[in-house]
Formats: sequence, structure tokens, C-alpha cells
Amino acid sequence: MINLGEKKLILASQSPRRKELLKGLGFDFEVRSKDTSEDFPINLDPSEVAGFLSAKKAAAFAHEIVPNEIVLTSDTVVILEGKILGKPANEEEAFEMLFALSGKTHLVTTGITFLTLEKELTLSDTAKVFFKELSGQEIEYYISNFKPFDKAGGYGIQEWIGFVGVEKIEGSYFTVMGLPIHLVYDVLKNL
Repeated sequence: MINLGEKKLILASQSPRRKELLKGLGFDFEVRSKDTSEDFPINLDPSEVAGFLSAKKAAAFAHEIVPNEIVLTSDTVVILEGKILGKPANEEEAFEMLFALSGKTHLVTTGITFLTLEKELTLSDTAKVFFKELSGQEIEYYISNFKPFDKAGGYGIQEWIGFVGVEKIEGSYFTVMGLPIHLVYDVLKNL
């Protein structure tokens, strides 16, 4: 167990999954969030987008941070054949994304940024996810029952679609879930 001493950890995310994962490490933390644009330069390498967006979210707190605070931000992207799949706007987009992922391997990259008054550190972790072939009926069932509109790539691995569709992962399950908790632990341990 890590004791942060006088430091106060701020999770800058409304994601229930990130809250659950950070709580699992045993840290006390406060949740604060800001709406931040998820736009990124179109020429940015897809593997760098999650880190870029995480750092952008941290920058929104730069003028508010006080001594002894550690702000943690995070962003997750799904990369299929070199293309970023964002969050679906509606059922049709979610279906298109899941249909495209069906029977293929894709990458999930999660970037995390730690911001204090003294420094900023951004790290990324990537996992490779192998999806089995999904039927249209399975995709429609998932979308109508789980409404994955707040999730990159239109799915949450910890939900039904992950149970039936993910054959294998190379890398951290928690990176796919939205927070590479092993990296978070290592950084906080060294702070």
C-alpha cells in the first residue's frame, strides 16, 4: 500500500470504470472533471493520440492546481488498421464500429498524465485485442442493452460484448478498460 502523505490525488474523469480501478488500488482521491475537446491533429500518429488527449485534459487544470495536488487524467483510443475509432454518436455508428472490429485484431491505447505544480508526466500503454466474428444480432443486442456511446470503439471489455467477443488480449486488460493501473501504481509509488 502506498501512502501519498500530504499529497492529494485528483482523478480528472467521470468514468465509473476509472473510479473503480483507482479505488481498487486503495488510494483516497477526489473526482474533478472538465469538458475538454477530444480533437487532435490529423497528422498525429494514432499511437500518440491517447497521450496527446490525456495531456490536453491535464492542461485544463494547469491554472487551478495547488501545492501537494496530483491530477491524474486519462484517455483511451481504439485503433483498427491504423484508424482511430472514437466514441459512437448513435446506434448506427456503434453498429458500424463493432461490425468493423468483428473477426479482427485491434489495438487499444490508453494515455495517462500526472500533473503537479512541479512537473507533468505522460505515459501510454497499448494492448492488442482479438475479436471473434460477431453476428449482427449479437451486435444489436449489445448496443440496445448496454448503450456503449461513451466508450471508444463502441464497446466496454468488461461488459457482455467482452465476455462473448474477446478471444484473447496481449497486454493489460485494465488498459483496455481505460486505465493502465500498473503504470498508475508505479508512478504514484515513485512520487
